[in-house]
Amino acid sequence: MKKTRGLVVAITLCSASLFAQQSKSIQSNGTIFASEAEQDAPAALQKIFSNLGTGTSVYTNSAWTLSGPTSAQGFTQYVAMPFKSKANAHVEQVRAAVQYLGTGTNQVNLSLYTDASGTPGTLLAGPIVVRNTPLFFTCCKLAIANFSPGVAITAGIQYWVVADTPAAGTGSDFAGAWAFVPPSKLPVGINQGSNWFSFPADIQEPAGAVYGTIP
Repeated sequence: MKKTRGLVVAITLCSASLFAQQSKSIQSNGTIFASEAEQDAPAALQKIFSNLGTGTSVYTNSAWTLSGPTSAQGFTQYVAMPFKSKANAHVEQVRAAVQYLGTGTNQVNLSLYTDASGTPGTLLAGPIVVRNTPLFFTCCKLAIANFSPGVAITAGIQYWVVADTPAAGTGSDFAGAWAFVPPSKLPVGINQGSNWFSFPADIQEPAGAVYGTIP
């Protein structure tokens, strides 16, 4: 895939203090990747939700850090993307801009959760293990999780796509990232090993899409 020019190769790891919580993100110069990330979207399924752009605005080359408890990053951080459907539906596929930083086992878990006062609540389905995620700073392959049977969701109710790892064993050493999408419209869910908390809408949201069937 072609990328826009002027990408900054030097990437720094930084912390942002919000609501007394420390979140980790990987920042570069905010360059936006150019590609059509949804070109392989399943023809048999309908789009329930997507914040992915098209043309020159698919997602940026900055990301939320996504790391397991035994990763080389030295900390745990899981990430969640909220979504709603305009109609009652069944979720059959989730697509997330999750990428690999090159250390640990290259696999991540994707799951569906209910909402609990603005953060992920109860597990609905998953985890689905997604292996061989693309390297960070490449574009625009997405991590894909298929749910069978489809997961029933209700119109207008918020749900969450959660990306995390096992607490121990294979995959707990995953070091990766979930790319941002501009502009931000929704909060992001963060879990650093104990509880979920959310950041307000001015923080970049994880890039992804949800597909399924709509009666």
